[in-house]
Amino acid sequence: MTITTTSEARAVLNWVNVFARNLEDLPAFYSDLFGLAEIEYMRNDVFRGFDVGGAGLGFLAPEVYDLLTLGEADTAGVSFLLNFEAESIAGVDELVTKAIAAGATLVKKPYETGYGWYQSVLADPEGNIFRINKILRGPAAVSG
Repeated sequence: MTITTTSEARAVLNWVNVFARNLEDLPAFYSDLFGLAEIEYMRNDVFRGFDVGGAGLGFLAPEVYDLLTLGEADTAGVSFLLNFEAESIAGVDELVTKAIAAGATLVKKPYETGYGWYQSVLADPEGNIFRINKILRGPAAVSG
């Protein structure tokens, strides 16, 4: 299926928001692990936002379910995962060790995928799945 859009109808991903049970601890986990800068002017009682280089990573309090009229919060299962790009294979290994020390759970130790990434799969302290990776080959590969 091909969908054609005008230039006015195109969009880019600019934010990913994660619902956090603890709006202080979960943002601090990611900020400390990856050295993310908080966008202070956006901080309020139900939101914390961070600059992740070309996009934003936001954390939402459970009350936002009501604000967005989403109904009952359902956090069972894995409905998304975050990917963080390290500068090198050694960087992946170092960040995985740091993440575990900060309270993450190792789901899958670092390995090279069939699609040319070196990656590890972890769960943050609230159980959200994230990967730390280095793209080794393909159009998105960056030397490092």
